[in-house]
Amino acid sequence: MTVTRRAARNRLLALATVPLLALTAACSAASTERPEAADGAAGLAENAPESAGLQVSTAPDQERVRTTESAEAVDLLPAEWADKDEITVAVSASASPPLAFLADDDKTPIGHETDIAQLVADALGKELRLEVKAWADWPLALQSGDVDAVISNITVTEERKETIDFSSYRIDELGWLTAADSDLTIDSREDIAGLTVGVGSGTNQEKILLEWDRLNQADGLEPVGGPDYYEQLSDVLLALQSGRLDAYVGPNASLAYQSAVSPDDFKVVGTLNGGWPDTAQIAVATKKGADAAEAVTAALNHAIEDGSYQQVLDRWGLESEAVERSETNPPGLPKTEE
Repeated sequence: MTVTRRAARNRLLALATVPLLALTAACSAASTERPEAADGAAGLAENAPESAGLQVSTAPDQERVRTTESAEAVDLLPAEWADKDEITVAVSASASPPLAFLADDDKTPIGHETDIAQLVADALGKELRLEVKAWADWPLALQSGDVDAVISNITVTEERKETIDFSSYRIDELGWLTAADSDLTIDSREDIAGLTVGVGSGTNQEKILLEWDRLNQADGLEPVGGPDYYEQLSDVLLALQSGRLDAYVGPNASLAYQSAVSPDDFKVVGTLNGGWPDTAQIAVATKKGADAAEAVTAALNHAIEDGSYQQVLDRWGLESEAVERSETNPPGLPKTEE
């Protein structure tokens, strides 16, 4: 079927209508047995122009990238994990693609995070059970033992490390999104002087944007226009296309995905670490004291070594956020001073 550019754009905006800060109270489970081969392009997202762009299946029956069992990772499993056939991993399916979102059936969680969960389960020799949790609910679910691990774009912080063990799998990056025909490049704070910039209210990127603007003004540079605040990514995309915004700063994973599936409309013109001025990483969370982190780290490194990890990042357009090696409890963002 031929997809017109207008239809592709409409599909793109439809996929981006979730709130930027949305949390879901839903809790559901999904079986992730090895899928059968997909029927042609069934479920292929129509937000990918035929001429160019990442093409992603949004069907519930995903042909996930798989890896093999790792003897090293299995040997590191704690007794509680070693004695069961499956691990339960919580994800949040309320975010914008590609991290974790609901498939075309509106109930099956799919995305980068679910694919990473599959790699971990495969390397540990376990079946995978996914549970959708609201962001506010996952810490209690982890501490109570309702889930074994959480893969939900969680940034490593020193405060969280007091109750959680981490196994890193992605760089925490923010991105600057513009219209495809923009001539902007944003590599440093000076590059945003005088621009009209959009951001999500109450986010870490808002704090960074305001601090960059403060430093720029202290140096005698023009202030940013706004900033303009957005709750829906669809509104951001429309604002960029209409010229109301020069740039939008947000989690690079979602912005890189939008750029990859619709390169004729949008592009990422710069990135910065989400922990600026410190360095932050995204990691799998396991309960401190469960002694599972070393096994999860070994599982991730097994997937990195055999190339399946890179295939998952490539599948979702997140190549720029790859880590060379997974680390157990890497340095986290410092505690906020009272």
